[in-house]
Amino acid sequence: MTRPTTPSPTIIPIIMAGGAGSRLWPVSRDTMPKQFIELLDDGLSAFQATLRRVVGEGFGKPIVVTNNDFRFTAAEQLARLGIEAEIVLEPERRDSAPAVAIGALLAERQGAGGICLLLASDHVIRDEAGFLDAVRKAAVVAASGRIMTLGITPDHPSTAYGYIHPGSKELGEGARSIERFVEKPDRPTAEGYIAEGYVWNSGNFAFSTDVMLRELESFAPNVLAAAREALDKAVLDLDFVRLDAAAFAASPTISIDYAVMERTRAGGVLAAEFGWSDIGSWDSLHDVKDKDADGNCLEGDVVAIDTKNSFVRSEETLTTVLGLQDVVVVTTHDAVLVASMQAAPKVKTLVAELKKTGRREASEHMRIHRPWGWYQRIDIGDRFQVKHICVKPGGRLSLQRHHHRAEHWVVVHGTAEVTIDGTTKFYHENEAAYLPIGCVHRLHNPGKIDLKLIEVQVGSYTGEDDIVRIEDVYARA
Repeated sequence: MTRPTTPSPTIIPIIMAGGAGSRLWPVSRDTMPKQFIELLDDGLSAFQATLRRVVGEGFGKPIVVTNNDFRFTAAEQLARLGIEAEIVLEPERRDSAPAVAIGALLAERQGAGGICLLLASDHVIRDEAGFLDAVRKAAVVAASGRIMTLGITPDHPSTAYGYIHPGSKELGEGARSIERFVEKPDRPTAEGYIAEGYVWNSGNFAFSTDVMLRELESFAPNVLAAAREALDKAVLDLDFVRLDAAAFAASPTISIDYAVMERTRAGGVLAAEFGWSDIGSWDSLHDVKDKDADGNCLEGDVVAIDTKNSFVRSEETLTTVLGLQDVVVVTTHDAVLVASMQAAPKVKTLVAELKKTGRREASEHMRIHRPWGWYQRIDIGDRFQVKHICVKPGGRLSLQRHHHRAEHWVVVHGTAEVTIDGTTKFYHENEAAYLPIGCVHRLHNPGKIDLKLIEVQVGSYTGEDDIVRIEDVYARA
């Protein structure tokens, strides 16, 4: 007799994409964090790789929870993959519990009637088939009323992850109840956990909306109440759902582990192996990247001699390493990191120290991304600033004016459509436009290739806050 199979429920992915990722500094910073940077060997960002895994048969429309600063980056990276998603903008960071509440409420209001899959956007999965198999098993158990955690079978006694002790109760599909959650341990404790059958807490969850909302109501009612009100008062801004700031601010900053999972009796864990890493630091990224015969991962303009088991990355500048072992060397336009592989997880402490001393490099990239493209400062001095500007095809800057500076735009690639005080003119390579102080102007790329120009600002003040937006297609005016 053939045993009937349990039908797989529809799975609604909730992707959390608002973190900073400071342990991957100087590449990852507040203005462009690690989940959106093309760090993977296939040329994708971790955010894109996460989304690509959870589209197609069995999955519903993803819900992406991010913040205002990353809205256009998230939208652009979704568009490159041809994936549609609902993008929700958190007014400020409040950890994972509010994001879970918002995602569950949205899924419920859409009438999806399925299972939500909560995923961080900065994780790497090497065995996609194994991951999808684990997700579908967890979803089946979640449909019976459990909040399922994907637990990772450890392959070494890591001190970087929290652990879960599976309970004795079998829940089906290989899942078990949860005995307890434990925080990141020291190495001897981690070795003991592995011997006792503990698994890593991946931070990925599967749950039905009604069960999660019920448990939030029981254990974190203030989180749920703030999420409901923020969503009730949300507005649609272009294609983004912008949560109400005042209502959202009433939520405490708390993780879903603390808010629900460590208190609920509905929890469950499915132990799995699918090549998981949270790429939280340079050493963990080195672990998952392709390496040469000497165990080195070399990226960019790099020359390494007599060097082993190291990660060396350069963003343009020639970077050379000689006679070293187990090191991380990362060179960007404005900062250099040199660390032992062992100390790599402590980069976050270094960044905190830089922020204390007011170093701009701790938080901001020299290349600042905008919905129309990007700009990068070349030089700045008394009464002047020079920038390299790139406007993507179809990109259009806001109609604006400046009170304290004039600008010169020299086109070096592509064609610029420039409007100055109502008059529009086209400029080609090696041609320049002059924009006097106070003029109302706009820049547009009408072509099919990137428009690149050098902007020279001259005046008493050249800060970004000397931009008065009059009209903007990206709703920033």
